[in-house]
Amino acid sequence: MYAITVRPTDKTDAKGRHRPGPENMEWAQVPTPTPASGEVRVAVKAVGMNRADLLQRQGLYPPPPGVSETMGLEVCGTIDALGDDVDGWQVGDEVVALLAGGGYAEQVIVPAGQLLHMPDGVEPAVASTLVEVAATVISNMDHVHLHEGETILVHGGAGGIGQFAIQYAKARGCRVIVTAGTQEKRDFCRELGAEVAIDYHEDWVAAVKEATDGAGVDVILDIMGAKYLGANVDSLAMDGRLVIIGMQGGVKGELRIDKVLGKRATVTATSLRFRDLTDKARICRLVEEQAWPMYASGQIKPAPVETFALPDAADAHRRLESGEVLGKIALTL
Repeated sequence: MYAITVRPTDKTDAKGRHRPGPENMEWAQVPTPTPASGEVRVAVKAVGMNRADLLQRQGLYPPPPGVSETMGLEVCGTIDALGDDVDGWQVGDEVVALLAGGGYAEQVIVPAGQLLHMPDGVEPAVASTLVEVAATVISNMDHVHLHEGETILVHGGAGGIGQFAIQYAKARGCRVIVTAGTQEKRDFCRELGAEVAIDYHEDWVAAVKEATDGAGVDVILDIMGAKYLGANVDSLAMDGRLVIIGMQGGVKGELRIDKVLGKRATVTATSLRFRDLTDKARICRLVEEQAWPMYASGQIKPAPVETFALPDAADAHRRLESGEVLGKIALTL
């Protein structure tokens, strides 16, 4: 079979680190995998791209031990082989799959618990972009116990995770504030249900305080990490909860413990990729139970999707790195 591989690079960044760029990606022949017990093999129709893929290409987000080095955390396709002890699925079933890696390929191995039925009325390219965002948001909102009547701040509201989070929190009866970088993106977030949309180039902490009459927000869903750590704590209400799910703003920050203590705040961080198989299977069932009906009813609309052919994944990486994508990118076969 063929898959996207990443060649080593001799080029270094400003800190002397080797960081392969899109030009180091190539469509190459690799061994075809065979499913083990409890696994299936899926013939890929489309792959949902995520910012984690960009980090993995650069060597900043390696896969868990024993997982394929190939990028790709979610796919849509058809089961074409079953391992032993797989119940409830058969060859020919159309599925969406949550992965720890391996998606940028013609075929991928998936633990059976991480398979989901295709959502009704959704084409493969769009379906391939749904499970990672839904699983990330739903699992994290459960983790910080978001409940009706609370106010949530979502950073990067116009991205795939942000768009789902806006609509999901709104459906849960919450008030939603977002940050986004352009007027177009802020207007789009308001159309999805955000009550307040703030330009993150400006003093967004002051804007959050103004929008909440000085109280701050109950929950923050953060994709930035280190860069926003202190500002996020400043933006929390009493008993507020900050959940960090990304590292776009770096991995090393400074935390004022006195401010955390003074607000009785919770600062937590989670990664979907490194959860164990049992937990991932549980989350996949939550997505089917909660998100799929919301998509079917129109209560949540999928993010707009741009498509590239999978062999042209390098061009898709350049596009995502541009910061101009409003929604998600799918790689299709």
